[in-house]
Amino acid sequence: MTTVTTRTVEYSADNLTMFGHLALPAGAERRPAVLIGPEGVGLSDVERHRAEALAELGYVALAFDLHGGRYLEDPEEMLARCLPLLTDPDRMRGIGHAALDVLRAEPRADPDRIAAIGYGTGGAIALELGRDGVDLRAIGTINAVTTGRPGEAARIRCPVWAGVGSEDPIMPPAQRDAFAEEMEAAGVDWRLVVYGGALHAFHHPPVDHTVLPGVGHHPRHARRAWRDVVALLAECLPVTMVRGLRSTNTPRP
Repeated sequence: MTTVTTRTVEYSADNLTMFGHLALPAGAERRPAVLIGPEGVGLSDVERHRAEALAELGYVALAFDLHGGRYLEDPEEMLARCLPLLTDPDRMRGIGHAALDVLRAEPRADPDRIAAIGYGTGGAIALELGRDGVDLRAIGTINAVTTGRPGEAARIRCPVWAGVGSEDPIMPPAQRDAFAEEMEAAGVDWRLVVYGGALHAFHHPPVDHTVLPGVGHHPRHARRAWRDVVALLAECLPVTMVRGLRSTNTPRP
């Protein structure tokens, strides 16, 4: 298991001071990098641990902030901020670009080898970076089969992987179908995995505050989804490993 170092990075986006979580693998050489977007509640230890798990695999990983260092436990407050954001592609792109600039500026990150993964609102932001024509090696999302402005999906330059729960009322079958139609019409190399019996945010461990109806953890599918994300990165953004850097098992997020 590699030694991972972490630090908080401060930057500006969406008229807020953001606080991202940067995780670096051992060594001094440049590594491929991964941008990680959180669910609508905001950056938490869940995404921080995922960044560290990816650093254990040899990636430079940045989990970005959505709400200026705040975690929005109140569902009404979260919706009041996220719903307008999700209808404004330019705002989403601004948040994504600001975090991407921080990641690209990190000396350990290879600016030409970056992937973006995200969950919920963070996944929608990852997709908007692709629709904005950003040069990414892969986009992976869970709970974010969102569609964009007409025709802009054709600017996506990398494979797109999306995961969603079959019982997710926030991303219902009609939304999944619209996403698939958009990707197919744009000629994107895309995949959609539907996890049977899973609700929205099925990947997220249980929390001790009120959540929206239709949200629920599914431990088995959460593990599967993490393995699928890691497999996407291994396919599209492989790490040239040095001896002793990687364990034989996929680190748990």
